[in-house]
Amino acid sequence: MTLPDEASARFTQEKGFHIVLQVPETHVQIVIDAILYVAPLKQGDYDSVAFKTNTGLQQFRSLGTGRNPKSPGLINVPCLEVSFFLENDPAMITQVIEAIYDAHPYEEPVIRIQEALRTKHIPGVDEDNPNRIWNARDADWYKPDG
Repeated sequence: MTLPDEASARFTQEKGFHIVLQVPETHVQIVIDAILYVAPLKQGDYDSVAFKTNTGLQQFRSLGTGRNPKSPGLINVPCLEVSFFLENDPAMITQVIEAIYDAHPYEEPVIRIQEALRTKHIPGVDEDNPNRIWNARDADWYKPDG
């Protein structure tokens, strides 16, 4: 998998995996911290790069064939989806999935893994762009010291 025009003076491309998991709201940071303990989640000059959605409702019903007893009906749990990119490193992917299983409160966490392609900027290109954080005056969402 590559982009149609592989050459660019603006970015490079990297193959890896897009990981998406559903985590109960109360355990999101615990699971993210467990992931970061084994994988830095680097994106170019940044680390700890992950995305968290707003809270939604995950539903399930225990069939009673696992550790939990059979549910009389649906169970709804406030959850977030967490997603991030992992480089194509089989040992690292296994460590991350094991860290999720260790930190997640569920017997069977919902984890989706998909081959993916990401782009990474070429350092030094476009540094004078007025849209960059360091050139913007009113980037109130960016607080590097806080």
